[in-house]
Amino acid sequence: METMKFFRMRNVACLLILSSGVFAADRVKTENGIVETTKPPKDGIRSFKGIPFAEPPVGDLRWRPPQSAKNWADVRKADDFGPRCMQHTGPNADYWFRSNGMSEDCLYLNVWTPAKSSQEMLPVLVYVFGGGFQNGDGSEPRYDGESMARKGIVAVSLNYRTNIFGFFSHSELTKESSHHASGNYGLLDQVAALEWVQKNIAAFGGDPKRVTVAGESAGSISVSALMASPLSRDLMAGAIGESGALISTLPPRPLSQTGKDGERFGELAGASSLKDLRAMSADKIEEVVAKMAPMGGVPGSATAPALRFSANLDGYFLPKTPLEIFEAGEEAKVPLLAGSNSQEMAGRLVLGQSEPTVENFAAAIHKLYGDKADEVLKVYAPKNDEEVMQAATDLASARFIAHSTWTWTELQMKRGGRPVYRYFYTRIRPLYLGMPGQTPEPANPAMKARGAVHSAEIQYAMGNLDLDPRYTWDAEDHKVSETMQSYFVNFIKTGNPNGAGVPEWPAYGADTGYLRMRIDVQSKAEPEPDRARYQVLDMIFAKGQ
Repeated sequence: METMKFFRMRNVACLLILSSGVFAADRVKTENGIVETTKPPKDGIRSFKGIPFAEPPVGDLRWRPPQSAKNWADVRKADDFGPRCMQHTGPNADYWFRSNGMSEDCLYLNVWTPAKSSQEMLPVLVYVFGGGFQNGDGSEPRYDGESMARKGIVAVSLNYRTNIFGFFSHSELTKESSHHASGNYGLLDQVAALEWVQKNIAAFGGDPKRVTVAGESAGSISVSALMASPLSRDLMAGAIGESGALISTLPPRPLSQTGKDGERFGELAGASSLKDLRAMSADKIEEVVAKMAPMGGVPGSATAPALRFSANLDGYFLPKTPLEIFEAGEEAKVPLLAGSNSQEMAGRLVLGQSEPTVENFAAAIHKLYGDKADEVLKVYAPKNDEEVMQAATDLASARFIAHSTWTWTELQMKRGGRPVYRYFYTRIRPLYLGMPGQTPEPANPAMKARGAVHSAEIQYAMGNLDLDPRYTWDAEDHKVSETMQSYFVNFIKTGNPNGAGVPEWPAYGADTGYLRMRIDVQSKAEPEPDRARYQVLDMIFAKGQ
């Protein structure tokens, strides 16, 4: 009898613990059911992987906004990453997936937490992966949240639908939508994940009122979009953008245009209706996409995909252009930390195959800008042939992504009402060894980086150098990582990157002389030298178009 009484008391105690969201036997009660990790904590960090935040977007739910996940009765194992979303990656793409295969059933997220109970109310980081809205996955080691969790943060990575599965528009989809919208499903997935965080993160020891959303490339573009959208602007307390903003990088096109692209895709796929398209297998759809959109295409170049599926002005997620929203001061009023890298794009995208001479550079600028070329040459003005390649690299980087990131910080500085912190990342990533087990390819001197290439900072910022043995990291790399991660951690905790052990980082603005933080082995604040360049590009282009 005493034994039975003991077990009954223990069971009641466990139920009370679970109902209050406190960890018990590595189990956490979410809104939809209990998740369990059977792997022992690592340095006090528990990870819960592959948690569904929405119903699988398959069958009739293909190309619909994410639907709430259904409840489950049994304890759900949360030891492994869920499948990555449907995508096509080339053999040389910089992705390293730990996901459980690939599937349309892919709307899962992952949580790393140092908390012992739901009472700790720790700051939260939600990280959005990059990949041009075409590829990527929340399982990649560079996005791993364990290192951030060791710093006292509950970290979350998520999946969202990419390429045609995430950004497909069609007149029939628009007609069936109660919002008269189609496309942007991948961005709506991100909104659903943030809503899940608001409802559930306290059970993991996180504070839903202290959520910082961060991302790189398309992830950074997503962060700017989430700040702009009325559906998500109230779901965050801070934002971090690493290279990119929807304002002018992969800018949203009108629904009328993307809808026509969708109908054209149907013709190419041999599907005469939305019903036929939904009846096609995911593999077949991906096969058609891969044939019509060769990997490596860069928008505006000869190798660009014939059709590219990305964000649009659907009137629902985006009722207006991001530029209009930010200029009106209607975006999220949160602190912003954002910046770009010193070689976001190679100078050859400006020069082509021409020799790097002052004359050839001028000719390339005239070809790109026509009667506005002289304005550009005033601010991108190499004095001799030795300076040409750097000028071309700077301009290529600005055209690709650096200018849009700067514009985002400028608009938030003027209208956001909260501090903005701007950085410039310059640490050149070390020698690439290839995937574990592969024989490294010989270094190609012609491919030597002139600066920090696009995406090079992620492992440093997230403290994940040791998880990526593809590179020959050294002591200086670890020093840069310690500095950059400290800035990110401080910002996530307080809305300000400053703290003990790192150089002072002034807020960006006229009153501080438009200072930015140059992040490298010796990090330091410096005046923004490219401001005049970006202002010229602003005058030339209709921003946001």
